[in-house]
Amino acid sequence: MTNSTLAKLLLATTALHAAPLLAQQAPQQAQEAPAAQEAEPEDDVDVSAPGAGSFGSGDIVVIGRNIPNPIRATPSVVSLLSAADLSRTGEGDIAGALKRVTGLSVVGGKYVYVRGLGERYSLALLNGLPIPSPEPLKRVVPLDIFPTDLLASTLVQKSYTANYPGEFGGGVINLTTRAVPDEAFLNVSASVSGDTVTTGQLGYTYFGSRSDWTSFDSGTRSVPTPLKGALGAGKLIGISNYSLDELKTITASLSNARTNLIQRNDTIPANMSVGFTAGNAWDIGEDRLGFVLSANWSNNWQTKDGLQQTTLGISTDADGNEIVFPDQDYRFLSTENRIQLNGLLGIGYEFGESKLRFTNLYIRDVLKEARIQAGIDDVNVGEDPVNRNYTSWFERQLFSSSLVGEFRFGDLRLDVRGTYANSRRDSPYERVNSYRLDPVTNSYFNDLRTNGTSSTIAFSELSDNVWAGGVDLGYRLPTERPVSVSAGYAYTDNSRSASRRDFRYQSDGALPAGVSQQRPDYLLSDFNVYAYDIYISETSGAAGLAAYDAALTVHAGYGQVEAEVADGVKLTAGVRYEDGRQSVTPLDLFGTGAGQLLSSRIEADYWLPAGTLTWNFAEDMQLRLAASKTIARPQFRELAAQQYLDTDTDRTSFGNPYLVDSELLNFEARYEWYIGRDERFQLGGFYKKIDRPIEVVSFQQGGTLFTTFANAPEAELYGIEAEVQKYFHIADEGLFAGRRLFTTANYTFTNSKLKVGEGDTTRPVTGNGADAPASDYFVNGAPLTGQSDHVANFQIGFQHEDRLSEQTLMLTYASDRVSQRGPNGTPDLTERPGLRLDLVVREEIEIGSLPMEMKLEVRNITGTEFKEFQRLGDSIIYNNRYDVGTSFSFGLTAKF
Repeated sequence: MTNSTLAKLLLATTALHAAPLLAQQAPQQAQEAPAAQEAEPEDDVDVSAPGAGSFGSGDIVVIGRNIPNPIRATPSVVSLLSAADLSRTGEGDIAGALKRVTGLSVVGGKYVYVRGLGERYSLALLNGLPIPSPEPLKRVVPLDIFPTDLLASTLVQKSYTANYPGEFGGGVINLTTRAVPDEAFLNVSASVSGDTVTTGQLGYTYFGSRSDWTSFDSGTRSVPTPLKGALGAGKLIGISNYSLDELKTITASLSNARTNLIQRNDTIPANMSVGFTAGNAWDIGEDRLGFVLSANWSNNWQTKDGLQQTTLGISTDADGNEIVFPDQDYRFLSTENRIQLNGLLGIGYEFGESKLRFTNLYIRDVLKEARIQAGIDDVNVGEDPVNRNYTSWFERQLFSSSLVGEFRFGDLRLDVRGTYANSRRDSPYERVNSYRLDPVTNSYFNDLRTNGTSSTIAFSELSDNVWAGGVDLGYRLPTERPVSVSAGYAYTDNSRSASRRDFRYQSDGALPAGVSQQRPDYLLSDFNVYAYDIYISETSGAAGLAAYDAALTVHAGYGQVEAEVADGVKLTAGVRYEDGRQSVTPLDLFGTGAGQLLSSRIEADYWLPAGTLTWNFAEDMQLRLAASKTIARPQFRELAAQQYLDTDTDRTSFGNPYLVDSELLNFEARYEWYIGRDERFQLGGFYKKIDRPIEVVSFQQGGTLFTTFANAPEAELYGIEAEVQKYFHIADEGLFAGRRLFTTANYTFTNSKLKVGEGDTTRPVTGNGADAPASDYFVNGAPLTGQSDHVANFQIGFQHEDRLSEQTLMLTYASDRVSQRGPNGTPDLTERPGLRLDLVVREEIEIGSLPMEMKLEVRNITGTEFKEFQRLGDSIIYNNRYDVGTSFSFGLTAKF
């Protein structure tokens, strides 16, 4: 197979549902400019996404000659990161790499927001197929679990086309795994890294099990037999259903010191990772068979030292000014040990212009945390300080197996896709111990009954399964002007089972003072359990919502036409019909009948039209106009009334079974100028109207701040985005010979606001299904949560034109964004991402005759803190504030 044939085949697999109809100009144009028929080198980017595929891109004659093929082929507004682009960012995961894409911001290091819309409006696909989320609070996949070296490309499409699923609010992120390599290779890599806040500094750890470093527990956290039997008995585990002796037996069976005792570590170790990627391919006649195999392991540490404050209402200072004052004020120090293990096996077979790809992906991501929090809880405890310690072990795991066939028969295109994917999240032994200071003895105590004292333990499990498939058929009509028609069917069945069992330690009588002052593992030791009648009592079933089942089934079909309606003008228009059935059903584990009225079921079908007009008015310029209708469904967790601690924010959250789907109208215009190869300037504007957007709301119950969800009446969002990328040749001789200066910058301005009028209503979870005034929960004109008005990225660096040698400075900025509505009329919680400066240096060297890639990274050179706050007048409280530090990483990859 020749290189040009392979390049064309790779472009054919882009499957962007976009025959390059602009490319085929009238015959007389081709005759008038024969010199322009010399094709530029193809862009060798492998993308596999829904649709019937491209009809080839080698027919450009005059118009569009300088427009990159993947961009030229798609009728939509896209950003495409190739494997080389991903390497240049130096990021280890795809969430980090996407921070550099115009209009994208990453929240919490893993959730991608497109143009300020929340993560619920971003759709993630793997090889054009859905993937389940291992997060109980999200339906979208946290993209930090995908290492960049497993991927051939990442495509971000911001304007909707009918071949994609209808849940397309801000955009779709399609990840394409590696398939058939060009030649045999073996890369072995290792890296070491650390940061100024964590590495070699004070942190907290707990033992757990000896095999924690592998990401697998050796049995320490297994549910013991007595508790396992009680969990399956269908009875609330408590004194009303079990004898005291039975409860003490269950309690004593729990792992104690290994999961409960936090220890100081004065020198937190450095991060490290090792991995390999290998591949090979064989010619079988004119066909080609190949595989890619990859495995990686990493062990990372992060310490956070900062403030956590909460206000439950607006106060007044001595001058009568309204202020926010911390009713709960804590200092905290936590250390997270994150262990990741992932593997990929991809097998590809190319025959003619067709391709089969069989992809198996396994990702395991474990977070082990130890945290101590000390301060004042004026609401629940009063003036006496409290000290709380937390230990946890969160296992996230994703397995995906997919088979994709992309068949090309001249003017006929057929794509067939199918997948099974499973994600799991297990969290055994989530432990919290709370001690209160006794001012008389000046010592902390936990008697398991006084306000401010308690010991709790929780076990939670979640499993998501996705079966999905689709077929797409496209045909290029034998007309004078290029016209193609396509149609397809897609099916998705997503099911979830989730359970959370919460327990509180209690004592049958008052504990002696000496016992209540013991450290947690002594306090809850087997000796004390039997000597002082300490037992666990279940608190998870009070509302009958310890577990739930959820399901989403979608049948969809679409039709689409692409036609060159005039010289250089292409119209892509289609409509998608989508029928969805979504349900969340609480399970009554204890036969009480409670919670069954909180089941939710949404059955709705939609017609979703989409159209894009592309005018290629010069050989290096084009203008796009797009309009569409899309939807956003509530996430399972947003519908489930089960309480959950959101570990990203340390807030208790539960869903709202009265939520309904959101509908979006999307409009976009974009000018694109491709100055030269790898050089471009783009300027666009967009507008979205969202009917019944889902927003995060907060309220106080007792002394606890809860977060939940509700449909706001309406929202509008508009903005502009600009991007420029340019290379400059420096010198033919001297120090910079053979190098070019690389610069790229992008900026997005977004303005959003909720629209809440008189008479508008919403249906909160606290209203038992009754409508309530929307103004009680939303402020007219307030911005959408998660939306930064300004997002900017700037990169500048040197690249060698003949070998791997890159030095890149990357500057990112995002302005303040609302993370959550404030409770009880207090100001919204605001996150300040701020300005960050990174440096990435990549250099190819040789040790003996072995080529190696060396990579040096310096992240957050500016030392930007994480800040989330509420401000009112001159007063401010910090809901979360901690130092991130500057990180350093050095890695080597040997290329055999």
